[in-house]
Amino acid sequence: MMAPTTDSAGNTEDAAAARASLETLRTEIAKAVVGQDPAVTGLVVALLCRGHVLLEGVPGVAKTLLVRALASALELDTKRVQFTPDLMPSDVTGSLVYDTRTAEFSFQPGPVFTNLLLADEINRTPPKTQSSLLEAMEERQVTVDGTPRPLPEPFLVAATQNPVEYEGTYPLPEAQLDRFLLKLTIPLPSREDEIAVLTRHASGFDPRDLHAAGVRPVAGPADLEAARAAVAETTVSAEITAYVVDICRATRQSPSLTLGVSPRGATALLAAARAWAWLTGRDYVTPDDVKALALPALRHRVQLRPEAEMEGVTADSVINSVLAQVPVPR
Repeated sequence: MMAPTTDSAGNTEDAAAARASLETLRTEIAKAVVGQDPAVTGLVVALLCRGHVLLEGVPGVAKTLLVRALASALELDTKRVQFTPDLMPSDVTGSLVYDTRTAEFSFQPGPVFTNLLLADEINRTPPKTQSSLLEAMEERQVTVDGTPRPLPEPFLVAATQNPVEYEGTYPLPEAQLDRFLLKLTIPLPSREDEIAVLTRHASGFDPRDLHAAGVRPVAGPADLEAARAAVAETTVSAEITAYVVDICRATRQSPSLTLGVSPRGATALLAAARAWAWLTGRDYVTPDDVKALALPALRHRVQLRPEAEMEGVTADSVINSVLAQVPVPR
């Protein structure tokens, strides 16, 4: 076997350093957020795939704090938008403002011009404003008055939403749900974790001051770039590709669903599994990687039949059933 060239050796070292930096994120974020390791991992996977994340959970489970802690640990610029019923699209993307001194219109960027946009309670705003994010999420640009304006790199939308059963919520349209790489559910903490949360607050922890909590930057944009390059080199066999396709096609035949996973969903599952494989220290994807990311990558891309929903069937249970039925490659 030929020895690696200087460039390839350097790239390997950069990738290893990037993986080590990203692995320390859990420890750093744990200084502010207790017991949400799966959500942290999902957010890192999304950053590696240049995807976006939908965080769902009841109010008060630290969804906003989690995103802020991630941005602080990655040394990324972040902005927060509280989505309300009266929010306008221009409040997100920006608008043209008339300057009386120059007698000209100038563009004032909105909060979407950042690295990590926290779209808080995105399902409390009407569909018109929700759709203002579609171009930003897919094209990574904003067009105002016919002029496209590129967004910074990296760019990730971390949107939080309350469960749809809550009052004052507008269900996200399928076209927008499909733009999210992952949908992560944020559960209520265990008794032990909740005791740890209260103990921290009793000791003076202030969630508004992450610096005082000890959260420090442990990685940055350069690490993300090196990691993304390494993920792109992760091997995907023909058998794994076929396995992903078979899973997604099986959802389209499920009697419990009116809408199965689209081809975009299949590419999202494969990309997420690839990033997860690299994060765990391998340069190839296994069926277990696909299974590990199937729920967060697919649960928001399927639509239940009303009668199945009334019987207590959930998107997660349908996907788990599909995973149990589709033959696993050897």
